[in-house]
Amino acid sequence: MRITEMSDEEILAIADPWWDELVKYSNNANYLMFIKNFSKAFRDGANEMEVGKQFARSQLARSLSKKRDYLGIIRRGDYVTVLYRQYSTKLEGEWLGRLVLGFEDGQVKIFGATLF
Repeated sequence: MRITEMSDEEILAIADPWWDELVKYSNNANYLMFIKNFSKAFRDGANEMEVGKQFARSQLARSLSKKRDYLGIIRRGDYVTVLYRQYSTKLEGEWLGRLVLGFEDGQVKIFGATLF
């Protein structure tokens, strides 16, 4: 099965808890737990030194709120992008959260995770 063939509900059953974990582990600057569901290629690009710098330098990365709003799912190629409106506990405003999911070795993995 391709992830693009999964229903929104099936995708969200995976994406929502993973997004919540990314928020938690970003706030705690817990690198190993933060990357646990990453694809091999994404993990290689998110090395501990670079992610650690982001945790240390970005107030947003350490103040993400549990509050988020689901905005939608975009299906393209072999991946889906789940979009969230993300909030901070310390910074005013809203951010766009993007979680890219796909299959790797028969398991769903995170191929991208960003805040804009």
